[in-house]
Amino acid sequence: MNVIMSGQIEDIVNYREGILEVEERLKSVGIEQLSSLDGVGHRVVHGGEIFKESRLINQKVIDTIKLLIPLAPLHNPANLEGILMVEKEAPTVKQVAVFDTAFHQTVPEHAFRYALPCELYEKHNIRRYGFHGTSHHFVAKEASKILGKKLNQMNLITLHLGNGASVCAIKNGKSIDTSMGFTPLEGLIMGTRSGDIDPAILLYLSRECNYNNDEIDTILNKKSGLLGICGQNNMYQIHKMIAQGDEKAKLALEMFVYRIKKYIGAYHAILGEVDALVFTGGIGENDEITRGLVMEKLPFDMPALVVKTDEELAIALEVERILV
Repeated sequence: MNVIMSGQIEDIVNYREGILEVEERLKSVGIEQLSSLDGVGHRVVHGGEIFKESRLINQKVIDTIKLLIPLAPLHNPANLEGILMVEKEAPTVKQVAVFDTAFHQTVPEHAFRYALPCELYEKHNIRRYGFHGTSHHFVAKEASKILGKKLNQMNLITLHLGNGASVCAIKNGKSIDTSMGFTPLEGLIMGTRSGDIDPAILLYLSRECNYNNDEIDTILNKKSGLLGICGQNNMYQIHKMIAQGDEKAKLALEMFVYRIKKYIGAYHAILGEVDALVFTGGIGENDEITRGLVMEKLPFDMPALVVKTDEELAIALEVERILV
């Protein structure tokens, strides 16, 4: 089966240029045009409560992704643009949407609800959705192969650690809790995102510091996290800064590791028994120092695995599963 996934080509100005580049690259493997493909897979960040699994794209799916734009205003419009561009260039090719939130749709209500007035959930869909689902699911399946045990018989804590970072508690192969919430801002300290903070800080920033909503959004998503603490969000550079005696870099790493360990402890408590701790993502896969600090003095024994995530492969396999 011939399949491509949107979002793989870097340094492309827009989706049209991206599609033209894909067509050129396809020629190198004997596929002369986009319309010769069996399918195209798209990563769609937000599926809300509607999409609990990957879906073959039709007009109803497109319309629903549009309706979900308020939940992911930075991501879903771009994801939708890719879908529409492929539809325009190769209208006969089947397309599949793979939702980053879908794996977390098994999280129970007591875990995904916020302690806010019910109408904010019932009318405005304010709840925890979780993200990085494609990655967490992929590495969980890989871990089951490594340990020789069926996924539906395994409890795992998966750590996707990169510039964006999240933790997932997996019970019998299903996500039952995850650190990201209504948006990808909640949870762990990340490269430029704050992770968990007291929500009253936002009110204080508005009332006492005269920041408007856009400025607060920029602070929390682009100027916080490791970058906000030490001026650097590249963990390799942070380790170099620590070696040179930089105290802010040392603090940034300590805070990053501390928050991860807190989530591991919490998820171990709700899972009870854990078969393995799984590290993935740029930091999780490549940073032995940070992994060692995370594992240091944990009050329980469990295997630790390093599993390379492959979201593109995961999307391709989903396309194949749906189209075959």
